[in-house]
Formats: sequence, C-alpha cells, structure tokens
Amino acid sequence: MAGSRLAGNMAANLFSSRDKKEQRKREALSRQAHYLVEELGHLKGSVVKIGQVMALYGEHFLPVEVTEALHTLEDKTTALEWPVMRKVLVRELGEDRLAELEIEHEPLGAASLGQVHKAVRKSDGKVLCMKIQYPGVADAIDSDINSVATLLKMARMVSMGRDFDEWLEEVRNMMHREVNYELELETTRRFGEMLKGDDRFIVPEVFPEYSSGHVITTSFEHGVGVGDSSVAALPLARRNHLAKAALELFLRELFSWSELQTDPNFGNYRIRIGEGSGQSAEGASQTAEGSSQSAEGSDQIVLLDFGAVQKYPPAFIEPVCQMIRASYEHDLDSVIEGAIRLKFMRREWPDSVLQEFGEVCMAVLEPLGPESLTVPASAMNDNGEYRWKQSDLPTRIAKRATRSAISRYFQIPPKEFVFLNRKLVGVYTFLSVLGAEFNGREILTPYLYPEENGAEPEEH
Repeated sequence: MAGSRLAGNMAANLFSSRDKKEQRKREALSRQAHYLVEELGHLKGSVVKIGQVMALYGEHFLPVEVTEALHTLEDKTTALEWPVMRKVLVRELGEDRLAELEIEHEPLGAASLGQVHKAVRKSDGKVLCMKIQYPGVADAIDSDINSVATLLKMARMVSMGRDFDEWLEEVRNMMHREVNYELELETTRRFGEMLKGDDRFIVPEVFPEYSSGHVITTSFEHGVGVGDSSVAALPLARRNHLAKAALELFLRELFSWSELQTDPNFGNYRIRIGEGSGQSAEGASQTAEGSSQSAEGSDQIVLLDFGAVQKYPPAFIEPVCQMIRASYEHDLDSVIEGAIRLKFMRREWPDSVLQEFGEVCMAVLEPLGPESLTVPASAMNDNGEYRWKQSDLPTRIAKRATRSAISRYFQIPPKEFVFLNRKLVGVYTFLSVLGAEFNGREILTPYLYPEENGAEPEEH
C-alpha cells in the first residue's frame, strides 16, 4: 500500500514538474515575444504591417505566444509633413495634374505604408480620397520581411522548415500586392463593375488620371464604423439587412467570382446609414459630410481598400465548395473527401479522427444549415432565428477542436485555406457585431443549388 502511494506521489510530482516546466517555458516565450514586438514597433517602413499580417495569418506557423504578442503591435506611424508628400505626388502625377486639385495638407489618416489625404477637383467640386505611399516603402518590402523572419529565427520562435518558408513567401507576395496601387485600382474598378446595380453596396469610383503605382485616388465615400453607436441603434430588421448583404457578398465572392477580399479588418468597411434612422437634425448636421444619409434612403455597406483581394484557382475553390455543400447535406464522407483533396487531411488517418475533423467542419455551417439541424437553444431567438452574437460559435468550435485528437494529426493547411478561414471568421464577427438574427440557409442555398433557382453561378 505504502509503495503504491509512493509511486503515485512520484508520478504526480513528475507530471507536476513537467507542467510547471512547460508553463515556465510558455511564460518565457511570451515575455520574449512581447519584447520582440516592442522592438518591431520602433522600426519604420513596412515592418509593423508585416507583423500585423503575420499575427492575422500565422496561427498555424507561429507559437500562440508569438501571435498573441504580434496582435498587440500598434501602428504608431507619425504622418509625414505635406512638403514630403507633395514631392511624391509631383513625381507620380506631375504638376499639371496636381494643379487640377485642391488637396488638404492635413492627412485623414496615416499608417505604416502611407497616408490618406482628402482632395477636391476644382472643375466640378468632386470630393476625392488620395492614398499616397511613403517613399521607399515598396523597395524595402523584401528586406523588411527578411529582417522580421531573421529576428523570429534568431529568437527561436519559429520551427524551421518548408511550411514556414512557403508561408513566409505568401506573406511576401501579400505585402507586394498591398503596395501595388495599380493592381488595387484595377481590382477596385472590377469590384465596382461586378456590384453595379446592387444598391446594398458602395464601391468607390476610381480616378486613373490621378493615380499611379504609388498613388491611388478614388471618390471620397462617407460612412461610420460597423461598431458605431448609430449602427447599433438601428432596428433589428435594418441590421439584418446589412448582415445579410455582407454574408451574400462573401458567398458571391467564393462561389461566383473565386475572388475574395481576405483582410477581415473592419477598417475596410463603413456603414452609410439611410434615411428614417430616427436621427435628429442636429445629429445629421454633425455628420453633414454625408455619412448619415444615403441617397436611396436605405442602409448600405461601403467597401474600401481592395489591396488584399486574392484570386483562387479551381483546384482550391471546387473542394471548398464541395465541403460546404456536403456539410449542408450532412454528408460526412464528402466533407472528408474534400478535406483530403485540399491536403490537410490524410486518408490513412484513423477513422475516428477523420470523422471528428469532418464533424468540426460541418459545425462551422451551423448558422447556414438546414431547418432539420440541431442548434443550441441559446443560439436561437423565440422566432426560431439564429442569433449570431449569442451563439458563440467560433469559441465552441475552437474548444471542440482543442479537446479532440485532431491537433495531433492536423496538417498545416494550404495557404489559401488560411486566408479563407480568416475571411470566414471576419464575416461571422461582422454579423455578430451587428447583432444579427436570421437563418442563413435562404442565402446559401441559391449558391449550392443554382440550377434549382433558375440561374447558373456568375462567371467573371
């Protein structure tokens, strides 16, 4: 008996010692990561933006302590003086073009890659928004990424290998797209064409004559942030209208265009509140620039910043769409098959792991599922409508995945899936912030079964 107790105590002490050692290791890594972030915050150029991108998309490649620290990285960029920015404009556009504009010298905002100035075209009073890239930023992208990666490697915060190198290369490509304003201008124009006639959305008009590789000029579009109190004060029906529009836009990007805005930052969206919001005359005058009223009298989503838009190949889109349809139909085998095609599951894994992984994937579709789907009572209102905020779906799914054996088998997913996953989380969060309450199946099914709705998916 005494021997059994001694063995038990030794085992307990052993595991306790291991747990404490692991805890100390995590705490040390966290301190080291926060110190690294503090150092990055003092650097100029694109380093801050690179760190933020790594935080957003690095969960499969960086330790959790590092991504948590990177999430605290703040853009403390000080705006450059007007004479410096004017030199950029003269070099990019020429004096004759600049003479056509009255540009405010005080920027509307500044970030690590550039700053934004408001302008007015003298000939007709058209209000414009000019995003001007800082001198030398684009040329320093590669060296800045190499510097950040070297710091991470020297601090032993990353596991070396092909997966990390490929992910780092994707971060590099994303950053180069971010500073390619000619590409962003064309993408903005294309999205404007694709959404033409859909009055739920506003895409800024582009002005190529006042744009270049380092300057992008669009119409100045008014609106308030998604989390603004004026949006929260809207009746549920109107918040639902905005939420449904956001969800359908995501599905259209995925199923019809194979081209997604992958940056979930709420700064890329504004809400233009329409007439009938119950806003007082004083309140309207305080936002007289146009942010409180839309011409059509209905609430609209203003889409900004198309620098993070990515086009996806059929080899990726088709299995993803297969998994979504299979999840809706509760076809576990097809969900697993789609995941295997995407190469983040392997056919030789134990059946129990494949099944659990497939069920976690299907759980993501909870707000969009068929009427027969069992949903927690707390996630539904009295009318049987899904409550996006109260459902706490992302947390429930994360806990389930953590408790299961998936983590021991889970492979690093394709880089495309990492960006798509972030986009999906961003959409769900957008709907949650709006406090939306509706079932998404009516929006999803036309994309799953276009032939039954009298239309084929759009081709662009």
